[in-house]
Amino acid sequence: MTAKPWPTTKWPQGVPHDIDPSEYNMPLFQILDDAARDYPEHTYTIFNDGTRTFTQVKDTADRIADFLASRGIKKGDRVAIFLPNLPHYPAIYFGILKAGAVCVTCNPLYTSNELHYQLKDAGAKAVFCMDHPQFYPTTVAAIQATDVQTVVICSVKSYLPKIKAVLGGLLGKIPKAGKYEPGHLFFDEVVAAAQPDPPKVQIDPFKDLALIIYTGGTTGVPKGAALTHTNFTYNLKALEIWGRLPHAPGAEPESLRKGGFHTYLGVLPWYHSFGMTVCMMASCGTGSRLVCVPDPRAGNPPFTEVLKIVQKYKATIMPAVPTIFVAFTNHPLLNQYDLTSLMGCFSGGAPLPPEVCKQFEAKTGAVIFEGYGLSETAPVASSNPTNREDRLIGSIGFPIPGTDIKIVDLETGLQEIKQGEDGEIAISGPQVMQGYWNKPEENEAVFREINGKRYFLTGDIGHIDENGYILITDRKKDMILVGGFNVYPRDVEDILFTHPKVAIAAVVGVPDPKSGEAVKAFIQVKPGEKITEEEMREFCKEHMAGYKRPRHFEFRESVPVSPVGKVLRRVLRDEEKKK
Repeated sequence: MTAKPWPTTKWPQGVPHDIDPSEYNMPLFQILDDAARDYPEHTYTIFNDGTRTFTQVKDTADRIADFLASRGIKKGDRVAIFLPNLPHYPAIYFGILKAGAVCVTCNPLYTSNELHYQLKDAGAKAVFCMDHPQFYPTTVAAIQATDVQTVVICSVKSYLPKIKAVLGGLLGKIPKAGKYEPGHLFFDEVVAAAQPDPPKVQIDPFKDLALIIYTGGTTGVPKGAALTHTNFTYNLKALEIWGRLPHAPGAEPESLRKGGFHTYLGVLPWYHSFGMTVCMMASCGTGSRLVCVPDPRAGNPPFTEVLKIVQKYKATIMPAVPTIFVAFTNHPLLNQYDLTSLMGCFSGGAPLPPEVCKQFEAKTGAVIFEGYGLSETAPVASSNPTNREDRLIGSIGFPIPGTDIKIVDLETGLQEIKQGEDGEIAISGPQVMQGYWNKPEENEAVFREINGKRYFLTGDIGHIDENGYILITDRKKDMILVGGFNVYPRDVEDILFTHPKVAIAAVVGVPDPKSGEAVKAFIQVKPGEKITEEEMREFCKEHMAGYKRPRHFEFRESVPVSPVGKVLRRVLRDEEKKK
């Protein structure tokens, strides 16, 4: 119990500032065991109308653990998951943990070279992949010259309703690789042959790793963030305490109801810490339903299928990144679907433009509360209050209970600076990773000890305002220096997003002979709209200071984003350098 009350009058009523470690001192897989005990016949996963209860998912997880032990997987060994959001995912994830092993979650869109790097760096001994003409051959190529000895192939057919599985097979709609390497195993056969009897492994939740997740792909060579069981169990407990919603129109906000009241929309990828913790695990920890969405962009126009899913399954909770909120609000068929079941939407992964927030809430009736975190913090470190009265749109709110955040100087990361002044955001709390896997030099660069506590330097610049709200100004490396003035791309992008014709905006610095750097804006226009450079210049002249105004504009059909929806400024900068 070390967290001090945060200096604000807007702290949510009834929410403690700290959490006793005894409340999250448990192996991560216990959240599944507890859900199966408390809600045995309640639905956990939904996929194409096929449902699986908490008892069924636990049984499969226990069998996966038994299988892995039979293959020589021991405590501390690494096992990779190379899958989209399929109903297999939670059972495999928790099964790996029950075997005492460490999950390595991999982006299913990786090339074989990218996957190979991750498998080799982590020293993975087994991998679960999808039966698919693209994903399986990628796996086969990626495991060459690695420690991987066991490959398990997962088919979407496993958890489809029987009639859909039969029809899909007859019509050839179920993806298959078609050709398989000798010795590779099939998920259904593995589960059927194993016993629901996981090995007895002693887990120290505070010290033993649960996950190695790779990060830094948008800033340099990917690094494996090594996270313990309690990094996640603490985060889930803090989110459970923090999240409060009115469960009926006009009602007072209350803690999220457990045991099947809520349906989480699994639109974020579960290989990424945001979707993994705030959706896949949080739904399990609250005994809620989880809709598996392998491809949120599916449909014509894109994102049509996910709109249908919200309407069909009455999704109530949607963690998402800003580009998904943009896709919803700009969808030409939005008014044809009933999205009024949505109650709470957690935004993270990238800054949420205030205009996007307003448009989404106006069209759906849901409330968006913006949070902040990193893969290195499992991921949540701060959040806005979950009600419209106390949140501050455009800020990342306050540290979640049990977490401490400081703003420190950019040079050393050791000096706390005055409230209201920009500096680097530093985080201390039970969710902060052990460190980067096998990268001691990187760890020295990002950890600081301040007043006896260990802080993680995020690389994000921000400040704490007079009311205690934390505001991110930008990434340290993204700052643009225009004639001696600091320009933060986030500031400029937020203004560009308020233009009624702009769908996505990204801003980078480009060389300029007079001012050192100039601001360049990349604009993706909303469908059916047209916009001129002169129109944008007039808009910027009206809405921002002269040194902030983009000197150059480029209009594009699409602005590059990562698989989790972050605008890839690095890609745009690299393109400019080549020019």
